Amino acid sequence: MDAEYAKNYQQLYENHWWWRAREELIVAVLRTWIPRGEKASVLDIGCGNGLFFDRLGEFGDVEGIEADASVVTADGSHRDRIHIAPFTPDYDTDKRYDLILMLDVLEHLSNPADTLHRAVELLHDDGIVLITVPAFDLLWTVHDDHNHHLKRYTKRSFAALARQSGLRIHQDRYCFHWVFFAKLAVRLKETLRIGSNDIADSPVSPLNRLLFHATRFDEFVLGRLPVPFGSSLLVVGSKPAPEGDNACR
Repeated sequence: MDAEYAKNYQQLYENHWWWRAREELIVAVLRTWIPRGEKASVLDIGCGNGLFFDRLGEFGDVEGIEADASVVTADGSHRDRIHIAPFTPDYDTDKRYDLILMLDVLEHLSNPADTLHRAVELLHDDGIVLITVPAFDLLWTVHDDHNHHLKRYTKRSFAALARQSGLRIHQDRYCFHWVFFAKLAVRLKETLRIGSNDIADSPVSPLNRLLFHATRFDEFVLGRLPVPFGSSLLVVGSKPAPEGDNACR
C-alpha cells in the first residue's frame, strides 16, 4: 500500500467507521461457522500489526503472516505470533489450520489463484477460509490506487478464481450495500475532478459514529438478503468436496 496510507493504517483500523463495521461483520459471520467453545487454530494472512488478534482470540489460538515489515511494531503485544514473510504459493509450513482469514488481501496479488490454492492446502479437512475483497470495478477510485489494488471482484469473477484455486464456496455475498452508492458518488467526483484526492482519514467523531451505526443497520436489514450489489464481497469456503458430494459449489 501507499507509504503515507500505511503510516496512518493503525489509526484508521482502530477508529474509522468502515474498519469498525467490517470487524463486527466478520466476527458475526465467524460465530455462525465456528461452534461456541471450540478452540480453533487460526491464521490471519495479511495481518498487519495483529490488530484483529484480540477479537479473533474468541475463536482459538491466533497467528498471522505479514509481508510488510514496516507495519509490524517490534514491541507490539502480538509480535511473537506474526511471521514476517510474503504468503506465496510456495509458503513453507507443516501446520494446518481450522480457520484462515484473507481480509482484503487477494486484490493486491498478481497471482491470486495460486496463492489462494496454497491457503486451501493449509486447511484441515473440515477447516474454513473467510475472504473479503473489494467489489465491482465500477467502484474503482483513488483509494484503490493508494492501496495498490489490482482488481475488484464480483461473485462471478470470484467464482472463477475459486475454481482455479480449488476453493469450495459455501457462502458468498455482497456487503456494505449503502457504501456502493457512496463509492459511485466518489467515482463520479473523481471523474469530474471535483475536489481533492486526499489519503483516507477518520471523519469527525459524531459523523464517524453515525456512519458506523448506518453500516451496522444496513447489515442488520439487508445482510441476509440476496442483494446483488455492495462495495465488498465476503466469501466463506473450504477444501474441495469429497468425491460424489455436490452439496456446495
